[in-house]
Amino acid sequence: MELRHGAKTVELRRGWLRAKRDAALSIGNFDGLHLGHQALLQRLDTLAKPGDLEPNFERVVLSFEPLPREVFTPANAAPIPRLSSLREKLAVLAASRQVDVLHLLRFNRALAGLEAEDFVRHVLCATLRVRQLVVGDDFRFGRGRRGDVALLEQMGRALGFAVHTVAPVEVEGARVSSTRVRAALCAGALAEAGRLLGRPYALCARVAHGDKRGRELGFPTLNLPLGRKHFALHGVYAVEVRGLEDGVLYGVANAGVRPTVGGVVPRVEAHVFDWAGDAYGKQVEVRFCAFLRAEQRFAGLDELMAQIAVDAQQARAFFGQS
Repeated sequence: MELRHGAKTVELRRGWLRAKRDAALSIGNFDGLHLGHQALLQRLDTLAKPGDLEPNFERVVLSFEPLPREVFTPANAAPIPRLSSLREKLAVLAASRQVDVLHLLRFNRALAGLEAEDFVRHVLCATLRVRQLVVGDDFRFGRGRRGDVALLEQMGRALGFAVHTVAPVEVEGARVSSTRVRAALCAGALAEAGRLLGRPYALCARVAHGDKRGRELGFPTLNLPLGRKHFALHGVYAVEVRGLEDGVLYGVANAGVRPTVGGVVPRVEAHVFDWAGDAYGKQVEVRFCAFLRAEQRFAGLDELMAQIAVDAQQARAFFGQS
C-alpha cells in the first residue's frame, strides 16, 4: 500500500519483511502525529542525510497495529479513542515529506513478551537494518517495558547503530502528548487540540451509503463510517470539507449515534453547504473547526429538523457566511 501526497509517496510495509537499505528509524504509536511526534520526524529526516560523502538512509517509522493499549485494555473497559486511523497516519506522514516507509508490526501478547534485547537484535537490526535510531527521552520497550534509552545505547555500541533522543515538546508549559490531545478533543477544546497537533483535527474517510434520512429531512449528509476507530469527538461541529472538489467546502457535522432516530453505531454525518454532487465512494477530509453543541435526543423529527437549521445557521456564521 502506498499513499501519495503531491510527488511524495509513503510506502506501507507489514510484518517481518527485511529492509533492503540501511535505515534511520523512529519507533512509537504515533497516534495523532502531534508536535512531539513531528519533532522526532524532523530529527529523523536530518539524520537520514548525513552528508555528501556518506550514503543516505531510508527514513522509516516503526509503529504497531493494533495499538498496544487496544490489546491490553480489558474487554469490559471503556475504549480509549484513537486520534488517527492508519490512513490518516499515512496521509500526515506523506504530507510531512520526512518519511519513506511506515513499517507496521502486528502487536499482540507474543510481541509484547519479547525481551528488549531480542527486539533490538531481531526487529531493529536483523529486519529493519537500523543505523540511526530516534526516540523520545522516555521511550520504553520490550517485555515489562524493561528496555530504555540506556539499553539502546549499550546495544547500539555493540551492534553498530547510533541512538538519538529528542526532548519533549511543550505547549503552554506542559508536555505535548496523545493523551493531552485526546483530553482536549473530548472536552470540545478544538483550538487547544489544534495547537498541540500543529494543524486542525480532521477525519479522513470514504463516503458510504447511509439510510438517506438526512436527505428526507432537507439536509443531505455525507455518511462517514468510523469502522473500528473509537472517535474522540461527540456533538455537532462547524466543519471544512476537502476532497469533493477543488478547494474547501463548508458545512455542519454530527459525531455520535443519532439518538433521535434510534441509532446505536457511532458515525460522522456532514451536511455540506451549497453543494449537491455525487459523493459516494470519495475519500474526503472533514476538519472540525468549532464545537456548536452536544448531541441530544429530540422529541421528534420536526424538533430535530428545527435544531439542524439552527446548527447550520451557526456554522455559516462561524465561517462568515450568514
